[in-house]
Amino acid sequence: MEQTLKTIKYKGRVVFQKVHVSSFSRVPKEYYENEACFIFVNQGEFHIRSQTERLLLNKETALLAKCMNYFYETTKKTNSEKDNIEVVGLMFYPELAQDLFDFDIKNSQHQINYNLKQVQVNQLLTHYRESISILLDNPELADEHLIKTKLREFVILMTKTVKAPSEVDFLASMFKPNFAKFEAVIQHNLYSNLDLNEFASLCHMSLSSFKRKFKEVYTESPARYITKMKIRKAADSLMNKDLRISDIAYDLGYDSLTTFNRAFKEQIGKSPSDYRMS
Repeated sequence: MEQTLKTIKYKGRVVFQKVHVSSFSRVPKEYYENEACFIFVNQGEFHIRSQTERLLLNKETALLAKCMNYFYETTKKTNSEKDNIEVVGLMFYPELAQDLFDFDIKNSQHQINYNLKQVQVNQLLTHYRESISILLDNPELADEHLIKTKLREFVILMTKTVKAPSEVDFLASMFKPNFAKFEAVIQHNLYSNLDLNEFASLCHMSLSSFKRKFKEVYTESPARYITKMKIRKAADSLMNKDLRISDIAYDLGYDSLTTFNRAFKEQIGKSPSDYRMS
């Protein structure tokens, strides 16, 4: 994956960035400083996979995200060598609220019931995206006063877009993530091609903690349980002879037909094609 990155910092922290990538299958977004973010798409389209959601983003849609781990994903159906993807992102930190608006977000009890929100890009947001892109392409224009003005503008725009009671309520809500139950994360992503490290990241756990928790909940190892459930679903899908075996394998998160055939035969004792015939 080839990547070009442009950033603008405010008081030592990245607040605006433009990322251009040639192609990718999955890239993690892990929060580091309790930052919330907003992502515009300038070019291409891709999915966001979170604990219990998978959202499609393109130039007409943007993403408002709390300080949670998630993944950027493309698929074989949406990604090709010719598909370049460019995004413009805005990062916001709790300490910026006091600096920009002179209020303490701890005074607000406002809660929202989402971690990720797909936002339709209207005319106002389109103009805002273009103005940030200009700054990123011409960083010499981005003095401290202008950066503060653009950050304040963003908060005001988003407060109105999501119909929050006030700017302080909007900001306060963005730093209160709703962590999903462990079982909900597993079941929502069960038929993906996430590896165990990626599952652990979505659960905000270390790999060792994830494996231990998984064994407590499901009484068997993650690899064994996930494979067993995928093959059970595959066996059901094979009853429909209109479905191609390769499509079944892909929909269950297998990157190759060979890997799927091997896993199926180990579980069932027959190849998928023999199972379908019988």
